[in-house]
Amino acid sequence: MRKILVGLVAVLPLLVNTSFTQSVAAEAVKEAKKSKRVPALRAKVYSQLARAQKLADEGKPTEAIEALDNVSRKKASMNSYEIAMMNNFYAFIYYNQENFKKAIDHFKHVVAEEAIPDSLRLSTLYSLAQLAMMEEDYDLAIDYLNQWMANAGDKVNAKSYVLLSQAYYQKKDYQNALKPLEKAIAMFKAEGMNVEESWLVLQRAIYFELKQPEKVVEVLVEMVKLFDKPEYWIQLSNMYGELEEEAKQMAIMEVAYQRGFVTKRSDILTLAQLYVFNEVPYKGAELLQKAMQAGTVEENAKNLKFVAQSLVMAREEKKAIPVLAKAASMSDDGNLDVELAQTLMNLQRYKEAIPAVEKGLAKGGLSREGIAYVVLGMSHFNLKNYSESLIAFEQANKYNESKSMAKQWVGYVRRESENQMALARAGFSQ
Repeated sequence: MRKILVGLVAVLPLLVNTSFTQSVAAEAVKEAKKSKRVPALRAKVYSQLARAQKLADEGKPTEAIEALDNVSRKKASMNSYEIAMMNNFYAFIYYNQENFKKAIDHFKHVVAEEAIPDSLRLSTLYSLAQLAMMEEDYDLAIDYLNQWMANAGDKVNAKSYVLLSQAYYQKKDYQNALKPLEKAIAMFKAEGMNVEESWLVLQRAIYFELKQPEKVVEVLVEMVKLFDKPEYWIQLSNMYGELEEEAKQMAIMEVAYQRGFVTKRSDILTLAQLYVFNEVPYKGAELLQKAMQAGTVEENAKNLKFVAQSLVMAREEKKAIPVLAKAASMSDDGNLDVELAQTLMNLQRYKEAIPAVEKGLAKGGLSREGIAYVVLGMSHFNLKNYSESLIAFEQANKYNESKSMAKQWVGYVRRESENQMALARAGFSQ
């Protein structure tokens, strides 16, 4: 959480200013001229506060707090401004010790005093807002930011709007988170400045939560142009997928791949699938083969099957055969053996198809066993093994998925067998 905040805004600029004590006296004089109600910071009190500051700067926080405790014991004789400045120093020290709860407590005492300079009140309100964010008290952060913005005038800047947006985002109030962020971005763009990366990350997240994918795409396009990071290219491609714009999804992912941004297994598989979906299956097969050779993607039955099927779709059946054979050898069931047999049969390699389909039947676990018998029957038929063909088709006739086809083939094989026998008796042979 704290890392996120640091990325969005500079945390507590007032507190980290080590020359703060030198500015205290000047600020007191300046504010006293503006308003009679602000009492002076007396030299005696100033020197005691300066001593505490010096100890803190020397890395002696315990001694610094003890020095402030000595000042606090005389609180009854101190004016509002002096009490406020004492608490401001306490807050500074506790902040540096990362004791944010105590820092918040002392800052609250600062703004509780009425007769203090406006600049001190404003800077303290802003620091309180930032600390509340760090403590994940988002309602309190929003309250302090709104108080600050109501009185800060032209000091309200883009970064303060981003902090307000972040507070609403953490509350899951995404609609209210969007308004100040868009204002901050508009302010930067009006000045001709590039928007900070973390702001666009936040804007993208808000649009995503608001279920506005078109807006997410707009932000990601800008992020790709400005920052050119691999993850933004991948995210943009995925968002085009969400919008069912698969051609754009593939184009963006392909450019990312060519630039060396696609390195994760899941992204490589996605791109391969996109190639197939967009009717360029050969690229899908080629991509996955290279990834398996490089060891980026595991060479297993599932991935080999994808490569083989992609090659078949690309009408590269011959190249698919060795891939299917390897996939089948890795599979416990016979489905890939049957698929191999079908591909061999389509290439008229019937003698090779028969042992492949028989191996598949022997392995078992087939999703469509009837079709396996059809492949076996057709392969035998084309080798004129009519008896074996009939046996296979009669087996196929027992399954719903192949019953109709098997009946037709049984009749056809019998007629063809009888014709061949008649020709043989007549002294003709083929």
